[in-house]
Amino acid sequence: MNDNRKVWFITGAGRGMGADIAQAVLAAGHAVVATGRDTDRIAATLGRSENLLPVELDVTSRTDAEAAVLAAVSRFGRIDVLVNNAASFYAGYFEELTPEQVDRQLAVSLIGPMNVTRAILPVMRHQRSGHIISISSSAGLAAGFDFVSAYAASKFGLEGWMESLHAEIAPFGITTTIVNPGFFRTELLTERSTNYAEPSVADYDERRGPLLEYWKSQNGRQSGDPAKLARALVTISSEEPPPRRFIAGADAIATTEQKIADLQAQIEAYRELSTSLDFDREPGAVAT
Repeated sequence: MNDNRKVWFITGAGRGMGADIAQAVLAAGHAVVATGRDTDRIAATLGRSENLLPVELDVTSRTDAEAAVLAAVSRFGRIDVLVNNAASFYAGYFEELTPEQVDRQLAVSLIGPMNVTRAILPVMRHQRSGHIISISSSAGLAAGFDFVSAYAASKFGLEGWMESLHAEIAPFGITTTIVNPGFFRTELLTERSTNYAEPSVADYDERRGPLLEYWKSQNGRQSGDPAKLARALVTISSEEPPPRRFIAGADAIATTEQKIADLQAQIEAYRELSTSLDFDREPGAVAT
């Protein structure tokens, strides 16, 4: 392997953004372990190459994750970049989402990345190098709108885990990046990736119909180009150090700036009350 070639391990690489990322990485001359539930689909999408290893992986299975990492190391000897991309979308009002649907949302989009990362960390620690990229969402930073409560919970959880993980593994030379895409024209909103709650609470009837129509209408009309995002990930992964966070898309930047403004407004509105909550100083105590 030449000195410039890295080994990328990508989840959900058989379709959507994962396939775009794999194609961009291969085009840049790197090696790819392309994982997904259907290896035939991966091969059909990405073709054949000595730099490509399709591996079956259901991210909800710890056994699958361990086997996929073993296959990657057996083939390429190392893993330099992990992209936690695989995700699903359970859309609907929280009251109408079943507990089982919420469990599945968290299993794929939060516990799944944890399973894969846990399996890969021993390899990266041994190398004393590596880069973990987790695909979050603008809904992982700001989610003040209907129908995304379960999805946002998984992404907010992903972000908290990644931020803490960064502190734990930085001493081993392993870096992390959280990616917050806005609306990109991926397969997330297709019937294969999106599951809707069944209507069950009459109080939501009036709002539900227009919202369902909106979400379904957005499929194929998102402004973001996933191929450009994929190339951007290759670019940022080559930086030393890579960014801790990458806000991807003009719409995601606007969402993030509004979130910052909202937080600042809340801080200022309650600054006096918030800063009055320490224990009262003992009489005669000297400030230090």
